[in-house]
Amino acid sequence: MTATEKFTKGLATFASDIAQGFFEITHNGFALLGLAVMFAVITLTARPEIRQAGEAQLMSWLQTRQAAVSGMASEVDAIDRATATNPQSLPKQQAAVAYWLSRKYNIAPEPLSALVAEAFEAGKNAKLEPTLILAVMAIESGFNPFAQSTVGAQGLMQVMTRIHSDKYQGFGGKLAAFDPISNLRVGVKVLQECISRAGSVEGGLKLYVGAGNMDDDNGYAAKVIAEHNRLQLVSAGRSVPLSAPQVVPVNHPIKPLDTPETVASYFAS
Repeated sequence: MTATEKFTKGLATFASDIAQGFFEITHNGFALLGLAVMFAVITLTARPEIRQAGEAQLMSWLQTRQAAVSGMASEVDAIDRATATNPQSLPKQQAAVAYWLSRKYNIAPEPLSALVAEAFEAGKNAKLEPTLILAVMAIESGFNPFAQSTVGAQGLMQVMTRIHSDKYQGFGGKLAAFDPISNLRVGVKVLQECISRAGSVEGGLKLYVGAGNMDDDNGYAAKVIAEHNRLQLVSAGRSVPLSAPQVVPVNHPIKPLDTPETVASYFAS
């Protein structure tokens, strides 16, 4: 074997040894990486508090980064506090009602859609027409969740908070009167009790507005029923023209009769 052949063979052997060593190192490296990943997964599974801490740290970093980019603090859970629903996600009947009310009362369709969906659900549970519930909201507050009368009727359905404070306990207390969904649910309960006591929708509406012991309710029941009838036509797919909103002012003369004494007499056992 010539010197050249020996050199070539030696070079080939050297290259082969390097390749084999590189393969073994790489193979062992991947094996170690796999073991590390496996142990990490086992640790996170066995110790969920470590995973939660890591997720919290990552979320904190992302929020800090978002604040640095936008100049505003980030609240990713803010959407959970929003009382709004995409009207296109509602059943056709409910969407029609939401869009019609939105146009008539100049309220964004998204929050109205959430109220319409809740009214339909609450109406089913209370065995009340959902369009009647929505009509009460329309006439009482014009869908203003922060409306308040001089005698303490509050929120969408103008519930007398101090009289029905017990009904708000399940929602965290009387300040829930200004939460649209909580006010709606309490209002539906009060309306249901009034109708049950009076024996008719019209009589129940008179009780609801505080005119149960009067011959005249200032046309309140008639206005609610008229709006209720229009909403029923809308929900049935009929074309109903938009008339001027007939909203009874929250300070109308009937509500002052809702004193603790008179309301207590309505619901006395």
